[in-house]
Amino acid sequence: MNYFIIDDDPAIRAMLAEIIEDKDLGNVVGEAEDGSLVDNGLLTLKKADVILIDLLMPIRDGIETIRSLADGFQGKIVMISQVEAKELIGEAYSLGVDYYITKPLNQLEITGILKKVNKQVLLEQSIRGIQETLNLFTGHPQSPFAPSSHKKNIMEVGRSLISDLGMIGESGSEDLLKILSFLQNEKQRLGSVYTFPSLKEIFAGIATEKLGEQAKEAEIQKEMKASEQRVRRALYQALIHIASLGLTDYTNPKFEAYSSTFFDFSEVRKKMLQLEEKNEKVSNQSRINMKKFIQALYMEARQLVE
Repeated sequence: MNYFIIDDDPAIRAMLAEIIEDKDLGNVVGEAEDGSLVDNGLLTLKKADVILIDLLMPIRDGIETIRSLADGFQGKIVMISQVEAKELIGEAYSLGVDYYITKPLNQLEITGILKKVNKQVLLEQSIRGIQETLNLFTGHPQSPFAPSSHKKNIMEVGRSLISDLGMIGESGSEDLLKILSFLQNEKQRLGSVYTFPSLKEIFAGIATEKLGEQAKEAEIQKEMKASEQRVRRALYQALIHIASLGLTDYTNPKFEAYSSTFFDFSEVRKKMLQLEEKNEKVSNQSRINMKKFIQALYMEARQLVE
């Protein structure tokens, strides 16, 4: 069973992941610290069967997040909250929540509920399998474009990576997705003579795509500068996110995989010390190698697609 955890408290996310793994309830395929970082495309890409979601989160709460997923997510939803107001619980159930768990978390309660959820998911999957088999005999085979045969592309994979890096809510994340598309197109256009372009060429390319070939040079330059600033802010948030993961759990797989892949580890370590000491005075002194980050993002996305 594939679980996706949405909670702004890293300790809660870690506790839920530990229970799921220790009790062999399934795999945690993704985490997010706010509902604004999650959409149906990400859940489809992660092949999530069950969402564990907090009710109260700073940007988009659990209720609003479930509403936003209503038309696309077909799995099970378990709401987690310390709030026990009947009207909120009732609204959650009316929107499709299957179970409601109250904080503080109780391992026995969580294990019991998730076992029930797993049985429901397996039963529904079994029923769908029977229906698909019957469709083969009745001449109505499943469409090759159904979600179960969903094929990943570099934009979807890029969005997943950006979500893992904790910056999908930043405006610069959309610029990064455009950069991935631009680099992919350049790779296909140039073939064997392709070399990774300079940052100037990259930002000029996506600015031209956005404004059109008829845009004036001054407009292109203005958009290039604005785009670079948005990306830089997004990368800074990613650095904070990765450093926070390292502070919470130095063996966190995302921290181990991403801290040196996307950043210079010395900068990650510096940010960890700043966060640990709550020293905001030097928080803007981090030096992020933008080209390294973009190159790493593109290479990681390509590997996942291929």
